[in-house]
Amino acid sequence: MYIQVMTEDQAKKHYENPFVITKIWRHKDYPLIEVGELVLDRWPDNYFAEVDQATFTPAHVVPGIGFSPDKFLQGRLFVYGDAQRYRLGVNYNQIPVNQAKHAVVKDYHRDGYMRTDGNYGRAPAYAPNSEGYWTATPEVMEPPLPIEDAMWRYDPASDPTDDCYHSGGDLYRIMNETEKEALIGNTARNIAPCSENIKYRHAVHCSWADPDYGTRITKALKLGLKKVKKLAKGNHDELVKATLPGGKFKTKTCEMNCACCKKPCIEQKYLDDMK
Repeated sequence: MYIQVMTEDQAKKHYENPFVITKIWRHKDYPLIEVGELVLDRWPDNYFAEVDQATFTPAHVVPGIGFSPDKFLQGRLFVYGDAQRYRLGVNYNQIPVNQAKHAVVKDYHRDGYMRTDGNYGRAPAYAPNSEGYWTATPEVMEPPLPIEDAMWRYDPASDPTDDCYHSGGDLYRIMNETEKEALIGNTARNIAPCSENIKYRHAVHCSWADPDYGTRITKALKLGLKKVKKLAKGNHDELVKATLPGGKFKTKTCEMNCACCKKPCIEQKYLDDMK
């Protein structure tokens, strides 16, 4: 089992949002660190008891593990456990396969169907109380997450610190020529039925990832290279505005009947691959 480590200071200075699920942490920048082995050494004795009733949620962590501001993770922290409560009941953690084996768990949850332990006995059901129950343990709590500037609804598309094309370019640059040609060909054949304005948008996106990528996809789709380079000088909002219906780019989709088409909209060599 390996992990990657990025400090909070590194995260602030990273060239893109490191907490977006579509991004990668390059091993060159954040090398893999071996932390142990996860060993599966037996088949379950009873499939229903040990597999069907097993529940998993990223909200269940040991002290020392915190939660990143990854929006996908933040949603999963709630919905995974909620799905298990719906599937197996509110006390799914009482099922033996889901119980902590080497720790006494004390949380704020009581009652509910299928509660099989003592349900905390006579302990008061409120906090604070004079008996010392349900007190917080700061030493194992997640540290606060520092927030800078104004807090507002987050829209990834308007994040000025994020680069949505860097990772795509990195992947393209490590491909060999055969892989690059397969990427261009597959893209050209699949995007061929789309309207011209959508093709130009995609060609510009490829250019922002890597200039060679953009040039090759532009030629494969028989688009104007000068037009793509001009559009690539602007930002994403300008690109969308320039390619909206009613502008200078066609919005009619292609029927993609390539066998009968006298002027195919992709290079002939990629059409030959379809035969």
